[in-house]
Amino acid sequence: MKRIGIFGTSGMARETRDIAHALGYDAVFVARSAAERAAFSDSGDVILESDVGSYKDMPYVIGVGEGALRAKIAVRHANIIRFGNLIHPSATFGCGQRQHIETRSGVIVCAGVRFTSNISVGDFTLFNLNATISHDSVIADYVTVSPNACILGNVSIGEAAWIGAGTIVNQGSNDRKVTIGKNTLIGSGAVIIADCDADSVYVGVPGRKIK
Repeated sequence: MKRIGIFGTSGMARETRDIAHALGYDAVFVARSAAERAAFSDSGDVILESDVGSYKDMPYVIGVGEGALRAKIAVRHANIIRFGNLIHPSATFGCGQRQHIETRSGVIVCAGVRFTSNISVGDFTLFNLNATISHDSVIADYVTVSPNACILGNVSIGEAAWIGAGTIVNQGSNDRKVTIGKNTLIGSGAVIIADCDADSVYVGVPGRKIK
């Protein structure tokens, strides 16, 4: 069986393994430390992050929910190992969209995700269960889109932003996209109808800034 390395040993890493298995891969988990490896109680092989250079025969993805942590891991191992993509077979795509995503690195697309068309997707992005991303949107590197989130058309999401479960980001226009700033967290169930500042937290219906 083909192998793929998955950075992390927590719940997101195990969910990433499910995608790998659906695609015919045998997952190898990558633990940050010996203590993390010893604490791992699930099934599967586990290697240390310090040893990944000895396992260059397989691609890797980062099964970590937080985009800022994915960024740190990606930078630590740039030019050392090869990062691939994991796209669940049940995900669906508009014309040409999957081909675009396959040009990126480290993208994880979970079961039931729907992309329409003309969406720009960055490296090391994570699209969790049943999320919907609509036309003419721009998703920067390291963004996390949580389960059942709905990103409507003409939306721009900045680097390492976190879009909470069940969030709705309302549609922008061809002339002016609704923009969510870099490193911003959108709380679960929020409805975003206007731009969101960088390095901030928004919650509620409609979304309001609380930090």
